[in-house]
Amino acid sequence: MAGEGTITVTQVKSAIGTKPKQRGTLRALGLGRIGKSNTLPDRPEIRGMLARVPHLISVEEQQANG
Repeated sequence: MAGEGTITVTQVKSAIGTKPKQRGTLRALGLGRIGKSNTLPDRPEIRGMLARVPHLISVEEQQANG
């Protein structure tokens, strides 16, 4: 996994009133409450999940060390 960075994802809006698929995506990202964050690898499948719920999250990219 050399050259692969990480992404810190933070939930900034509530999932109340969203579709069940979007709530499931948040759970799969390791989120569930406003203010909760998770660090994930920067991979295409994670990017696809982030693209489904951009209105509920904020994303910070970090560079790979080494």
